[in-house]
Amino acid sequence: MENLSSKIVEKVNRPIKVLQFGEGNFLRAFVDWIIDTMNKKGVFNGNVAVVQPMPFGRVAEIEKQDGLYTLYLQGKQNGETIKTHQVIDCIGDLINPFTQYDKYLDYAKSEDLEFIISNTTEAGIAFDETDTNFAECPKSFPGKLLSFLHARYNHFNGDVNKGLFIIPCELIDHNGDTLKEVLVKLAQTCKMDEKFINWITEANKFYNTLVDRIVPGYPRAEEKQCQEELGYIDNSMVVGEIFHLWCIDGDDIKALEEAFPAPKAGLNVLYVNSIVPYKQRKVKILNGSHTVLVPVAYLAGIDTVRETIEDAQLGKFVRQFIFDEVIPTIDIPHDQMVDYSNSVLDRYENPFVRHELMSIALNSVTKFKTRDLPTIVQNLEAGKFPKHALFSLAALIAFYRGKRGNEDIALKDDEWALEFFKNEWSNFDGSKEACHKIVKDFLGLEKHWEMDLNKFEGVTDFVADCLYEIMTKPMREALAFIGC
Repeated sequence: MENLSSKIVEKVNRPIKVLQFGEGNFLRAFVDWIIDTMNKKGVFNGNVAVVQPMPFGRVAEIEKQDGLYTLYLQGKQNGETIKTHQVIDCIGDLINPFTQYDKYLDYAKSEDLEFIISNTTEAGIAFDETDTNFAECPKSFPGKLLSFLHARYNHFNGDVNKGLFIIPCELIDHNGDTLKEVLVKLAQTCKMDEKFINWITEANKFYNTLVDRIVPGYPRAEEKQCQEELGYIDNSMVVGEIFHLWCIDGDDIKALEEAFPAPKAGLNVLYVNSIVPYKQRKVKILNGSHTVLVPVAYLAGIDTVRETIEDAQLGKFVRQFIFDEVIPTIDIPHDQMVDYSNSVLDRYENPFVRHELMSIALNSVTKFKTRDLPTIVQNLEAGKFPKHALFSLAALIAFYRGKRGNEDIALKDDEWALEFFKNEWSNFDGSKEACHKIVKDFLGLEKHWEMDLNKFEGVTDFVADCLYEIMTKPMREALAFIGC
């Protein structure tokens, strides 16, 4: 069986329009797939030059396959199970700047180049005051990008029309704004020309992004099966879920949409005035429902997300939490919220992914605060009582007792949280009063919650009643307390 190469799958030569920092699984299963799809749908005509951001990396291995690799997409969409694969052919060049620095800087002279895209890990967009030697390849991503922009500025004599669309995908808040700030700060540290520093911010357009697709990576367990199915060996194949979302805001968003018309290819790429509500949507619905369902489902004897959603009673609990308590708190049109929520539930039922509840349970005390407390507070301040979220809070307290029946739960959290619950449960005598005390103490941890949750009328008593139900009945019977 031969290795994948352009002998097996013909490559299409297109102008290099994108310089991409990063060759990892996520970019290849997300950004490069989006570019490949746009090319094949006829709304874009551009290839990607991939830059390896670290001295170690995979560009040499991908280059052996002429930049080609197979992407498997699998999951549920609109209730239907889907598994597809395609060869991605949009990588037109691969560069290791640590050994090919001149080749890297030559791309700064390109008339075709329009976009910079990156995913260099959350630590990638960071200011390094020592990264100032541009005679050789800089260490940091901002250093590499600054040297590139400086070379472009010099080659085109400061032409303001030669700026680029700069679109980072690193998982930090305000990633585009932060990258711009770091570039300016580093340029000032290097005592670069003020005209060049102005060109960075005025000629180039920076964007903040929110990316969303689960990418398990190389299908090692199904490697031989995939090779037999494909008829060739592909050492760079990658697996992703069907769902994808890319939200982008920033400088002159309409100009980016015209230059990078992903929606015309039917892709879920949103050009918006602000990605903030979309981040809230992801945190509150995707992450928040994960955190809410874990203690309830786990104490009901279930071990995975998929089993939870497919269970009639627990699936109802999760859906009512999302649709009744979360959706009204987010300022996005209701139909979009419903579509997104249904897509999340499809993702939870993905038959190709086994998502263990205990893997989500890590640091649940902090996760509940960041993901679910805003939903609770917004409901209460609006005069609504979020009984599903509050029941989950009671289940969380019960979960941190560390027992599921006779089985010990391997709790993993901050030391203070584990110590707090250890002390609280050591004095528990099974009474309703004891439940009330634990709840009152937990809700009153102002250092954690940044408020005293006992101040909200009826909350302490309700959570205590829920906890008593959970401690005196099987979880499925306790859920009847809130009508589930």
